[in-house]
Amino acid sequence: MPGQQHSPDLEVHQLGNGASWVAASMPEAPLTCLDFWCRAGSVSETPAQRGMAHFLEHMVFKGSPDLPAGAFDRAIEQLGGSSNAATGYDDVHYHVLVPPEQVPRALELLLDLVLHPSLEAEDFSMERRVVLEEIAQSNDQPEERVIQSLLTLCCPDHPYGRPILGDPEVLLAMTPEAMGAFHADRYRAGNCCLAVAGSLPAGLAGTIAGSALADLPCGGAAPPTASIRSLPRRSTLPVPRLESGRLLMAWHQPAAADLDGVVGGDLITSLLGEGRGSVLVHRLREELRLAESVDLDLNVMEAGSLALLEVAAPAGQLDAVEAAVGEAWQEQMDRGCDSGALARAGRMVANGLRFALETPTSVAAMAGSGLLWGRRQALDHPLSLIDGWTPDRLRSTLLPALDPAAATVLRAVPA
Repeated sequence: MPGQQHSPDLEVHQLGNGASWVAASMPEAPLTCLDFWCRAGSVSETPAQRGMAHFLEHMVFKGSPDLPAGAFDRAIEQLGGSSNAATGYDDVHYHVLVPPEQVPRALELLLDLVLHPSLEAEDFSMERRVVLEEIAQSNDQPEERVIQSLLTLCCPDHPYGRPILGDPEVLLAMTPEAMGAFHADRYRAGNCCLAVAGSLPAGLAGTIAGSALADLPCGGAAPPTASIRSLPRRSTLPVPRLESGRLLMAWHQPAAADLDGVVGGDLITSLLGEGRGSVLVHRLREELRLAESVDLDLNVMEAGSLALLEVAAPAGQLDAVEAAVGEAWQEQMDRGCDSGALARAGRMVANGLRFALETPTSVAAMAGSGLLWGRRQALDHPLSLIDGWTPDRLRSTLLPALDPAAATVLRAVPA
């Protein structure tokens, strides 16, 4: 058994307008993380809004009517803290990490910045140039081009197949007024939550009840995004400045709401492709010496997860690499997963979770994401699910979904 670990107890609260918040007490932590989450990722965008969610994240940090550009960062630094944000397919979140006695002021600053962005026309034009340059730099990176091409090939009719950064032509047509409408539509009580993790100050409930979170308009929760359905597709992509060939394969895996399935997905991808002792790394690098690197990762998302395999090898070896991947998978299907290899994968998955439970930032992220999407389990609950995945269960349930014949396959070769 991988072992048990006590995770911080979660206390969930709901305000009168429907916005929710969760507290995770970590008394020994020297700092406290405030993490604001919103269902306003790129899946929320219409065709005329592609890139709006990420662009809005940029504009939020240009300030509010009470916080001129740069004032938020300076204020958080004066409190002894730091801040960051990230936009994903499903959601966006903004967090600050501060000493516990500074939580009331940090919360006031964070909510003012996120909920009341100025969206000034001059800042809008300037920051749009920053985003367009970010897109150009991404398109100029061979590795990023390859991964995005795989996602587009795998999910051609789904938001997960589109770049989060957006489309330059669409971005050039955006206006501050359109962004303001997007913000007003998405940043509503039913779409937002707050997670607080670390050393919790006295009076936290009253502080949050009297904050701008309680003033958010009611409503939200747009219809769910359609589930992804990855179909077997193949393509070859010549890429300038790519140093070696790439074989990329993608498979559909359980969605984030299926926690047991996600744990199984973590186990099977770790068993097959994480570390020198994994099946594919050992076969492709140690035995056959075909590959320069092998990575197999589970990308967990709300509308369906993806297992993504990337093998770097000389372009002339890609046929042999793909054949070896198929042979390795067939051997696992024929004889089943080795119990020792599964135990090793279980330790890796469990230790990854244990490490995440050690810092307020990662605890707040897990608690906030879970609350936003209706997952109320204890943060260490996945540890109790690991032992439920036996070699036979993996072989019958998840291994068939990784059939190379069912994969989306992209071969990237140096142009």
